[in-house]
Amino acid sequence: MTGGLGWQGVVELLVLGSFTGFLAGLLGIGGGMLLVPFMTLLLSNKGVPPAYLVKVAIATSLATICFTSIASVRAHHRRGAVLWSVAKLLSPGIVLGALLGAQIAKALPAHALVMLFALFVSFSALQMLIERKPKATRQLPNGTGMLAAGGVIGLLAALVGAGGAFVSVPFMTWCNVRIHNAVATSAALGFPIALAGTVGYVIAGWSLHDMPAGTLGFLYLPALLTISIASVLLAPFGARAAHRMDVRQLRRLFAVLLFGLAAYMIHKALNA
Repeated sequence: MTGGLGWQGVVELLVLGSFTGFLAGLLGIGGGMLLVPFMTLLLSNKGVPPAYLVKVAIATSLATICFTSIASVRAHHRRGAVLWSVAKLLSPGIVLGALLGAQIAKALPAHALVMLFALFVSFSALQMLIERKPKATRQLPNGTGMLAAGGVIGLLAALVGAGGAFVSVPFMTWCNVRIHNAVATSAALGFPIALAGTVGYVIAGWSLHDMPAGTLGFLYLPALLTISIASVLLAPFGARAAHRMDVRQLRRLFAVLLFGLAAYMIHKALNA
């Protein structure tokens, strides 16, 4: 299914999916922070109206996480690192927050959504540069608190098209969860975040009539298929390379790249 991509577009998205999949395995990060700005650029000449371009990129980025998160969760589960009891408590709030986030994204002007994404990427890059570990000062909250925390995680993830790890991991480690368990549990949370967010964006864009062929709401199916295949295939190679490379230096270089992408998105928003 190439839709309106053309073969050049397919090749571009395969390269993008391969790159983000490899980095996801290498650095343990989701691909949304890379996928959204690059997909916005690649899809700008594919017939997507400018007002919906970022929303299509975010929706499609979330949908790819549905596929990449499964492989990641299986690897963490084999090591017994996923705290399924914590995931179950956070998931209901995450689903509600992600569904709400998609509706808020629909209502936001495109430039406001771009600015929000750029701020999120900048915050994430800063975390990677300083590598500051939250001080463990308390335990996980009760059921209501976990519902609220899940809601915030799902809302933010749906607004920026990410898997939520940059919110859920600091939250869990702050609540005295070991970092390895926090990362593994965050990987497990990626699937409900992505699924609920994707459904939310499909519903939010369902009534739009000026979208190109191959779209389902805000979801662009040709890009989803192409990127998912490449990223799922390359993620295991990134995970293997992580055991042989100096990942700390790579994380710093990646953070610099993220600052550059954030600056690019802000420039686009201010000059739209």
